[in-house]
Amino acid sequence: MQPGPTVDDRRPRFVFAPAPRKPVVRRAPGAENHRMREVELFDGTVTLSPLRLDDVDAHLAGEDELLVRWLNGGPGTREGVEAYVRHCREQWDIAGPLRAFGIRAGADQALAGTVDLRFAEGGLAPGQVNVAYGLYPSWRGYGLATRAVRLASSYAAGEGGEEAVIQVDPENPASAAVARRAGFTPGGQTRGEDGRTFDRYLRDLRAAPR
Repeated sequence: MQPGPTVDDRRPRFVFAPAPRKPVVRRAPGAENHRMREVELFDGTVTLSPLRLDDVDAHLAGEDELLVRWLNGGPGTREGVEAYVRHCREQWDIAGPLRAFGIRAGADQALAGTVDLRFAEGGLAPGQVNVAYGLYPSWRGYGLATRAVRLASSYAAGEGGEEAVIQVDPENPASAAVARRAGFTPGGQTRGEDGRTFDRYLRDLRAAPR
């Protein structure tokens, strides 16, 4: 569960409830101190809430070759995923630059994937926020990644982000399609620290939500 290029969904196969004009931001019950990691974002279909340790099994069960290739950087292990989730929780507690959400859907709010925001990362200009996302195989094809990216982008705007950035491997057209559907436009190319080239997609967070 590392930041990086993305895996996404394709054309929706069925109709969800329409999303509200603005996402609903709510706190988990019993959050007396309103810690950042208790925030939830909801658009009528998808809920985003911070990753937690009981998500580890779902992530390990859902991880496939596409997630390993485009998002995670390598197959996950229980030890590694647990360590990453603990790091994410710490980042929420200290209002750090990483905000990692679980994408939750269905009647039982099952973990369908992840979307991460990074407010400080190499190659980003001041005010830019990197967005990385991925879905597990059984949840692809329903428009969930597009919804999650829109929700996360609205949250980033509320936290002071001025421009959202998605970096996509040129060989991953499905990810580029989600970026476009979420209101991002092509913004040239960039080269990662490992020398790989990525297509950049940008969205002005200061503009009215789309």
